[in-house]
Amino acid sequence: MKQWEINSWRNHPAKHLPDYPDISRLEKVEKTLREFPALVSEDEICLLKTLLKDVAEGKSFLLQCGDCAESYLEFSTSTIIDTLRVILQMAVILTINTNMQVIKMGRMAGQFAKPRSSATETHNDLELPSYKGDIINDISFLPGMRIPNPDRMLKAYEQAVSTLNITRNFSVSGYADFSDVKFWNKNLLYGNSQTKQETNITNSIQESLNIMEGIGKHRHLQRGASVDYYTCHDALLLPYEEALARTSPTSGKTYGTSAHFLWIGDRTRFEDSAHVEFCRGVENPIGIKCGPSTKSDELIQLLDILNPNNTAGRITLIARFGYNKVRIFLPKLIRHIEQEGRIVIWSCDPMHGNTTKSSTGLKTRLFDHIVNEVRHHIHVHKEEGTHLGGIHLEMTGQNVTECIGGRADISEKTISERYRTHCDPRLNANQAVELALLVANELKLNS
Repeated sequence: MKQWEINSWRNHPAKHLPDYPDISRLEKVEKTLREFPALVSEDEICLLKTLLKDVAEGKSFLLQCGDCAESYLEFSTSTIIDTLRVILQMAVILTINTNMQVIKMGRMAGQFAKPRSSATETHNDLELPSYKGDIINDISFLPGMRIPNPDRMLKAYEQAVSTLNITRNFSVSGYADFSDVKFWNKNLLYGNSQTKQETNITNSIQESLNIMEGIGKHRHLQRGASVDYYTCHDALLLPYEEALARTSPTSGKTYGTSAHFLWIGDRTRFEDSAHVEFCRGVENPIGIKCGPSTKSDELIQLLDILNPNNTAGRITLIARFGYNKVRIFLPKLIRHIEQEGRIVIWSCDPMHGNTTKSSTGLKTRLFDHIVNEVRHHIHVHKEEGTHLGGIHLEMTGQNVTECIGGRADISEKTISERYRTHCDPRLNANQAVELALLVANELKLNS
C-alpha cells in the first residue's frame, strides 16, 4: 500500500463531491481553512478513542444523535441546547437501564454535507442540481443558489465554532445537572402534562440517581458533574476535511480536527475510494455505514485498510438495513467479522433504511419501523453471542412532525404541520426520549 499523505485522496476515485466552477476560489478557501485553529483537539480525540475501546468491550454504550443536515438559517443557541438536553435525557435513561456509561456524540458542528441519490431535481419543469447540504449549496430552488460555492465552507467553520462553544458551555452549566431530571420533560412538544407512565418513569430515574449518588456509583451522573459531548459527521466534503486536518508536532500523527469522530457513508465506502483513503490516515475513530449492499469480504478488506492493527475502538460499523431486512443481512456480517477476529463496535442506524413517503408525498419514517429495527439488532446480536454497542439517530430537540407514530401520535394528516427538515425526516424530542425508553428496556431484557 502506498504511503499516506494528507492529500493522497486526490489520486483516488471520489463520489458525491461537488464540481466547483471556480477552482482558484476553492484553493483560496482551502488555504484560509488551513490557517484556522482546529475545531477539536488531539487530546479530545485520544480520550474518545479510549472511551470507545470500552464500548467495543461491552462496558459502555455509544449514543450518536442529531440533525440529518445542519442548517445555516435555523441555527440558534436554543436549538442546540434543546437537542443537547434531549440527548442527555436519552443517555441517562440508557445508563439507568443498562448500568453502563453512555458516550454522548452529536451529529453537529459539522454535519453540513449530504450525498444525494440523484444529481439533479426537477420542479415545474425546471431542473437544477440537487441540494447537497449548506456547506455546498443552498436549499433555495433557484439556479444561482444551487451552484456549489466554496465560500460556504467558511460559514460552516464559523457555525461549527459557535456550536462547539454552546456545547461546551452547556456541558458545565446547570442545564446538565441530573438533579433536575423531574423537570426535563417540561416544555416538550405536547406541553407540561405527563402521563402516569411518564411520571412513574421520571420518578424511577430520580430514585435510581439518588441511590447511585449516595454510593458514589456512576460519577458522571452525580449532582453538578460536567457532561462530555463529542461531535461526529460524515467526512463527505474532502476539501474541507483535508483543510482542517492537523499533524501533531510531537507525535507526527495526523488528526481530522473538524470532528472527534468521522464516518464513511454507504455510498462512499468502496475499497479504493478517496474517502477511505483520507480516513485511513487520520487518527480519529472511524465509522463505516453498512447497508444491504455491504458484502462481508469487501468489509474485511476495508478493515484491513482502515484498521490494520485491529485496534479496539477504532472502527464502528453503523448498520442500516431497514426493519424487515435486519435478519437477512446482519447475521452474515457478524459471523464473518467474528470468524476473522476483527474488533469492531456494532451500532444500529434505524433511520436510513426505513425512509418512505407519506400519502402527501413527504419523506417520512414510521416510528414503529425504527423501534423494530433496533429490536431486531439487539435480538440478532444476542443470538450470535455479540452485543449491540450503540445507536445512531437523526433527531432534533425541536417540536417537528416529520416521523409518523409514537405516543406523540403524529399521523399522515398532521405530518405537514411542522415539517422543517432540510433533507431527511427526524425524530422529535418526545419520540427520541420514547425510543430511548423502549431501547433501554429491550437492552435490559436481553442482557
